[in-house]
Amino acid sequence: MTDYLVRAIGDRANVIRMACVTTALVEEARKIHGTSRTASAALGRALTGGLLMGALLKKGQRLAIKFEGNGPLKKIIVEADNDGAVRGFVGVPRAEVPFKDEKLNVSGALGTEGLLTVIKDLGLKDPYQGVVHLISGEIGEDIAFYYSESEQIPSAVGLGVFVEPDGTVSAAGGFLIQALPGAEAKVVNRLIDNIRNMSGITDFFREGKTPEALLADLFSGTTFHELGRTPVFLRCRCSQERVQKVLVALGKAELRKMIEEQGKAEVTCEFCRKRYDFTREELENLLLEAGRPAEA
Repeated sequence: MTDYLVRAIGDRANVIRMACVTTALVEEARKIHGTSRTASAALGRALTGGLLMGALLKKGQRLAIKFEGNGPLKKIIVEADNDGAVRGFVGVPRAEVPFKDEKLNVSGALGTEGLLTVIKDLGLKDPYQGVVHLISGEIGEDIAFYYSESEQIPSAVGLGVFVEPDGTVSAAGGFLIQALPGAEAKVVNRLIDNIRNMSGITDFFREGKTPEALLADLFSGTTFHELGRTPVFLRCRCSQERVQKVLVALGKAELRKMIEEQGKAEVTCEFCRKRYDFTREELENLLLEAGRPAEA
């Protein structure tokens, strides 16, 4: 497993711990979207954060997270499943901002004012939705704030992506920790000290260290048990059938306009950039479908 996520839990089952390395999938996302250096770092953090959040769900569940800021990136949207699959994109892939303290300025690119929306498909009639204000635009801090504010779960999130001068991603990963009800104060305080004293996430993975080593550093002085590894990877759910449904949902008037003005349609998936082409005949068939009454 090149990229993978490790789950662990405290010996008294009161602190959830997860860490992952995502270097390969973030580099793949950079190639797909042609992102600038700062956009690559922002998207990479969001993809990694989405994977960690998805790992908290049950089998078959999934979530979507949307960052909307006042910076030039405009937005970042990520969808993740419980099985380690993730996909995402940024609103303006080539947006760039000056460095801050000689580092890529993710906060400046996304913006410090805006909203973080989390939508969870838990297999119920209606999805769960939580919305909080961005507090920093650094991605990790905003996710931690969401858990604390919207779900009342004290959390710590660390995310890092290193982008080389030539634009390639050479290191990416992160961690997510949650203190559940009943967590001992001394364990939480020790954890806080460890987080404050550790080197940056980016430096950690640039040194070739593993998620297991990251958890060991974070929980130095405490005991925990690993629950296993899960491969993590990019996976898009788009298909010809899904795109056809989207076109039908546009309605008869919009389909007629496409046929009359263009005689064809080209639809590109925002998540994977795959293009779907539809001929006049195919659009006319979809027009007929759009005119049929819905089945009871």
